[in-house]
Amino acid sequence: MSSYSSHLWRTLDRCGASSVVAWRPHRLSLLKLHRQSSYWSRPKWAAGSGPARCRSLALVAGVGLGIGLGIAFTRDLALQSECLSEEEEQRGPSAGSLEAAREVGRDLLQRIKDEVGAPGIVVGVAMDGKEVWSEGLGYADVENRVPCKPDTVMRIASISKPLTMTAIAKLWENGKLDFDAPVQKYVPEFPEKEYEGEKVTITIRLLVSHLSGIRHYEKDVKKVREQKKKDKKGQKLVKDTAESKTCRNKKEFEYEEYYIKEKFENISKSLKLFENDPLVFKPGNQFLYSTHAWTLLGAIAERASQQNFLQLMVKLFRDLDMLRTVPDENEPIIYNRARYYTYNEKGRLVNSPYVDCSYKWAGGGFVSTVQDLLKFGNVMLYSYQAGQLQDGHQALLPGYLRPATMRMIWRPVGKTELNWDRDGGYAMGWGIVEQGQEWGQCRKRRHYLTHTGGSVGASSVLLILPKVSGQAETETPPQGVVVAILCNLQSVNLNTTALKIALEFDKVRNAEPSIPTPAASGPILADDVNAERASFQE
Repeated sequence: MSSYSSHLWRTLDRCGASSVVAWRPHRLSLLKLHRQSSYWSRPKWAAGSGPARCRSLALVAGVGLGIGLGIAFTRDLALQSECLSEEEEQRGPSAGSLEAAREVGRDLLQRIKDEVGAPGIVVGVAMDGKEVWSEGLGYADVENRVPCKPDTVMRIASISKPLTMTAIAKLWENGKLDFDAPVQKYVPEFPEKEYEGEKVTITIRLLVSHLSGIRHYEKDVKKVREQKKKDKKGQKLVKDTAESKTCRNKKEFEYEEYYIKEKFENISKSLKLFENDPLVFKPGNQFLYSTHAWTLLGAIAERASQQNFLQLMVKLFRDLDMLRTVPDENEPIIYNRARYYTYNEKGRLVNSPYVDCSYKWAGGGFVSTVQDLLKFGNVMLYSYQAGQLQDGHQALLPGYLRPATMRMIWRPVGKTELNWDRDGGYAMGWGIVEQGQEWGQCRKRRHYLTHTGGSVGASSVLLILPKVSGQAETETPPQGVVVAILCNLQSVNLNTTALKIALEFDKVRNAEPSIPTPAASGPILADDVNAERASFQE
């Protein structure tokens, strides 16, 4: 028997043993050849599935072998295609497809969920302004076995800062607020500050970039200064492992002010928590992340807009179509709101203690869904890119903020740093990583915007990955990937996971479109058959 005939019988024997696993040399070329030609369409006698279908094909192909090698080759091609059809259906999606990106993202999400033992986690991804994936894993309510869904509402914690920054930027555009004015212009009752006996000025621009010197939740100013000196001298561990990040986050939740249960009637009363405390640093000299500084910003926005801060933000949410983003209040009924969790000293999952967020509305007091956060990210990206359009696209609607405003608030500010990403710095209400590469053929950084959140019983991240500069400037904005992740467990660092997911979907949006090959209108040529046959010779 010839080598080609022996190959055919081995193939038939394998198909008779299994309809799913088949030896398949040159599978892609055969399948492509089979599908492009109507001559190779499946006959009625091969319409079955599973082992029976393969056995039928084997019998027919065996008979065809007695007629001649040419017909046997024909049956071999049909056999290969039919025996692989079920396996092809079970295979994962092709690389570069949306479903492939979803699978990778789902795996990344499951990994971080398993690693930290999170009860539930929700993700949302938008690509070029359209939501392409949203999914929940685990439970929003463990006790009642309520699963996480895309519309699950959770605390967004410090992602409230970019939201507040948007409202402040809008006031600035309308001429109601001056970034370089001292805070006393809007909140005259806030005490003037001194640092080492010298009078200093705190401006709004310093507040939004965490350069004001106002303390965070640590009340011991001397302790904060000493820690900053150690970090500056390089005594801080350079390599941030997942374990060190988790320990640092857990330590932060030891501060008493995280667990305030008192309800503050207005922002002015919440200022009393820190207004008389000394500054940690001279304003403008050093970075110190401070949620209290954003409480002061809330009071400034309230005075500049001449309306209650929460009313100002609710109007913003309505304008941005973020209808499920609301203040984190205990009394109102908020549909699909998750429960919040932590782990006790014995390592058991427990409900988080009750807290009231009225002391920090501007810096960490809202709840939302991943879908609302995607809308917000798209609005910001649209506003940022609208100024790059060519004349042919000027008929498009303007962004919520002007392109010049977006460039200002997304521009890195000197002397800042990013607690959750060593490569980045802080801008105005946003963390930012700039595009760059230090050495040839080594790691490249992508330009992206990010803000994480950590609250009692919750963790969050919002990340915006704009398109690479210079690509198709005439495309309709927004162009890029937006990722939002919410988790109902505290002390979970989600930024790295969000970046990996964003880069995976960015591969899809940058993939070259495949050029379809028209189907053959008749039988394949003899030369093509001979070429395929030659590839099988042993």
